[in-house]
Amino acid sequence: MFRLSMAVFLAALMASTSVLAETRVGVVDLRQALFSSNDARVFSENMQQEFAGEEAKVREAQEAARNLKERLEKDGAMMNESERNKMTAEFQEKVKEFNFLKQRLDSAVANRKQQFLESARPEVDAAVKELLDEHDLDLILPSEAVVYVKPEMNLTDELLEKLDR
Repeated sequence: MFRLSMAVFLAALMASTSVLAETRVGVVDLRQALFSSNDARVFSENMQQEFAGEEAKVREAQEAARNLKERLEKDGAMMNESERNKMTAEFQEKVKEFNFLKQRLDSAVANRKQQFLESARPEVDAAVKELLDEHDLDLILPSEAVVYVKPEMNLTDELLEKLDR
């Protein structure tokens, strides 16, 4: 009985191995291809222009907080308690302002990136489908899911070419 079940197991294993051996797989780094594309460069330039004012406000708040901190460290010992308390409160307020502005900017940038990814999705899907058809592949995996890939199976550069058309 044991030999029969072992024989069935080995037969099933060999059958699954032969099916697996016939599966043709490619790998792409979607993030690299997408963010290296011409559309991504244009998007990045637009984002820099769009958020330049917000970035300047964040830098100003950061610089003001840093200046207050340096002044507190340098002159704090010579100040009376009320001056030191006033400057400490001012410093804490600048830190709060900086954190608020930075969080708001980061959130806005993340939202815009998400919008870009969603708008690019149909184009990426079409390019991946073309790669499947051109290379007669059964499967394309993201590079993050793969430990190692032979260079000839990495189709990231071809995907980038298709996205830049």
